[in-house]
Amino acid sequence: MYKTISNIEDGKQLVRSSGSVGANYIEANEKLGDKDLKFRLKISRKEAKESEYWLKLLRDLNEDKIKELEQLIDEASELRKILSAIINKLK
Repeated sequence: MYKTISNIEDGKQLVRSSGSVGANYIEANEKLGDKDLKFRLKISRKEAKESEYWLKLLRDLNEDKIKELEQLIDEASELRKILSAIINKLK
């Protein structure tokens, strides 16, 4: 990837949102109750969706890395679906 302002800033946002997925999942597993578990899982799902967004922006700006970024986009999407399935089972 090229060191452009867009890549640097979008990359920073991606690091924040992707890190938040894991951090909130860990917090969900240390739940204070069922409502807290569901709340933390929803935050993780939201952050996975945001990570997917930043990856799509990076993909659109970096034609030389489309294959790698598409794989990461697919992973983020799968993670979001897994989190949704867990949340739906809690209802």
